[in-house]
Formats: sequence, structure tokens, C-alpha cells
Amino acid sequence: MKYRVLGASGVQVSQLCFGTMSFGGDADQRASAAMYRACRDAGINFFDTADQYNQGRSEEILGELIRGERESLVIATKCFNPTGSDVNARGASRRHVSRAIDASLKRLGTDRVEILYLHHYDALTPLEEHMRALEDAVRTGKVLYPGVSNYAAWQTQAALGIQERYGWVRLQAIQPMYNLVKRQAEVELLPMAAANRLSVFPYSPAAGGLLSGKYLENQTGRLTTNKMYQARYAETWAPETAAKLAAFCRQHNFHPMSAAVAWVGSHPAVTAPIIGARNVDQLRASLDSVKIEMTPELRTEISAFSRTPPPPTDRLEELQDAVRR
Repeated sequence: MKYRVLGASGVQVSQLCFGTMSFGGDADQRASAAMYRACRDAGINFFDTADQYNQGRSEEILGELIRGERESLVIATKCFNPTGSDVNARGASRRHVSRAIDASLKRLGTDRVEILYLHHYDALTPLEEHMRALEDAVRTGKVLYPGVSNYAAWQTQAALGIQERYGWVRLQAIQPMYNLVKRQAEVELLPMAAANRLSVFPYSPAAGGLLSGKYLENQTGRLTTNKMYQARYAETWAPETAAKLAAFCRQHNFHPMSAAVAWVGSHPAVTAPIIGARNVDQLRASLDSVKIEMTPELRTEISAFSRTPPPPTDRLEELQDAVRR
């Protein structure tokens, strides 16, 4: 396992982050503990959760597992999504964020988290309020490094400008969706992050399991049971990309999941993909991604299985010139 610097913080995180969305849901306490231990044995020191995951149970289970080695770990959590029926138990207001972080710390059994992400952009709340909520959390010592998830590039850049204007602690991390069939981040988000020295921790590197190859064998999973994932990966060419990746991996003796995760991690702006699983057997392939040497040539071969997004200016001739060079 290699380690990379979190933003401009000097803190080192493993090249893979384990996302605990399955804890307390698809994975019970025993399965969660087994996956946590497999991650630690592999050298992972970075774990990601959120207050909404399984009504807070994910944070509770992770909190129990990290006892005794908290100081060796980097923990990230997120807030924004509804945590109750009250109309104000959601969003990026200072009111909600302050209450959400206190509740998360209690479930995690810790006095602080290294990263707090605002889980989504809050269109009802001024961006200055988003950033002030994060600033307040940092000033109290409950959060060390602020981050945002699912923000557009312009929203993130505007947030950085607000923080600079007021002298607030700047963002250190972003968490976008990024995988072989969802490559929009390449257009604006990843260049923006690199220019600002922000860490990028992409989620869904295997596209909700689509790129694992299991759906080619008629197995069940999120894409067969979850309408959100069905809509997210509804493009007719997405399964074709998965089939091409699977065939390529058979020829090269890779597991498709390993290749999918390694491909995401090989982008120069990416710090660490966020992997997840329901059990240890499923987790192994993602952990094995670190064994693949994703050379520029190999990345180019795999990239050709999907559609490259157009450049931000829509000057397609410039994209073609870059490919020819």
C-alpha cells in the first residue's frame, strides 16, 4: 500500500479509502468487522462514512471498530441529507451542520474527524453559509479539514474564493463520482482540483458494480434492485463498456473490479478511490487493484472502452489534436 498527501495538509492517507456505506445495512456487525480488519491488514488507514448511511448505524459500527487505534486512522464523514423528519434536519446551514457534526462524533466515539464533507450542494442556502458552517466546525476543533462532495467545479472554485476572501480554512478535499462510464469529472473538476492542490477521493469507481462483470453473469445487485442506480447507469452503451472491460481483463488475467479501481486511481489528480463491499470476498478484488501497474499505455487502452467527454469549450478539434499528439 502506498500513501499520498491529503491536499496541502501534510497528512498521509492510503492510496485506497474504504467507504463504509454497507456497514449496518448490506453488512452486519460481523461482516463489517471482517472487512475493516482486511482493510487494516492491507495497509488502509483511511475510512469514509456519512451520517445518513443506514440511519447513522454505519458511523456507530465504524466507531466501535476504530477503538484502540484511532490515532493511526484518518476518518471522514459527511452531512447534508435528512437525518430526521424536521424540515431543518438537513442542508448546509450553520444550524444543521453544527448539530450534525456533534451527532456524528457521538456515534463515532471520537472528539474530531479529519475530514467533514458537505454531502451535496445546498441550493437553498448561500454558499457563504456553507463555508462558514465548515469554518465554525474547524474552529471548534471538531473538524480538521473541510471538504465538499458532489459540488460542481464552479461551486467548488467559488467556495475557495469565499474562504480566501474571509481568511477561512480552505477546502482540502472533494468527493465526486468518477469511473470508466462516468467521466464528466475529467472535464472541469479534476483539472480544477489539481490547480488548487485539492485531494480527490472519487466514489463508485466500479459504477455500482457494473464494471465488476457480475451483471454479465445475471447476478443481482444495486443495478437490479435500486432505481437510483438503474437511472444513473441507464445509458445503453454502459453495459457494452463493462463487457469490453471484462473481456480485456480475461486476456490480461485481471479481475474487472481490480482494473476499474486501478484505472480511477491512476488519474494524476486522484488521491485515492473510495472502495466498498458487502463482504470480504467481494472486497478482495478492490484491494488487489494496488497490484496492477496502470501504465499510461494500459490506461489509454482501458479508456478507449468508454466515451471520452468533450472539452469544456466544446472545441472538439482541440480534443482530437490532443489525442493525435
